[in-house]
Amino acid sequence: MINQTKPLSQQSGVVLLEALLAILVFSFGVLALVGLQATAIKQSTDARYRSEASLLANDIISQMWVSDRTTTTLQTNFNTGGASYNTWFNRVSTTLPGVVANTATAPTISIDAQGIATVTLFWNAPNERVGSTPHNFVAIAQIR
Repeated sequence: MINQTKPLSQQSGVVLLEALLAILVFSFGVLALVGLQATAIKQSTDARYRSEASLLANDIISQMWVSDRTTTTLQTNFNTGGASYNTWFNRVSTTLPGVVANTATAPTISIDAQGIATVTLFWNAPNERVGSTPHNFVAIAQIR
């Protein structure tokens, strides 16, 4: 019989090489999990701000419903710059990040002659690039 196994001196270092490859594969797995966790946190934060924007839009629309619903009164009180708008804006600016009056992130409300109210909220998430497009949420309701 012919012995085809290599002598022990030619096999040295194989276990070390296998261990290094196993560590490399494990490291890529851990790195992927860290990236997954970072993405999950970012998506969770985005969902939180969308939810808060929805609640704030719902809040102002419900205020319109319980107020005097004549078109002129709605436009006077709730259009951008009105008394009720200013009170609501203070809540928006303390709830959503990056909301500043008289900028691209200031929320807007417009009510047309048919009583259709369009509420648009904007915000910049924390740690976003400067100059990035703000996130937005739009709610439309007919107030009669």
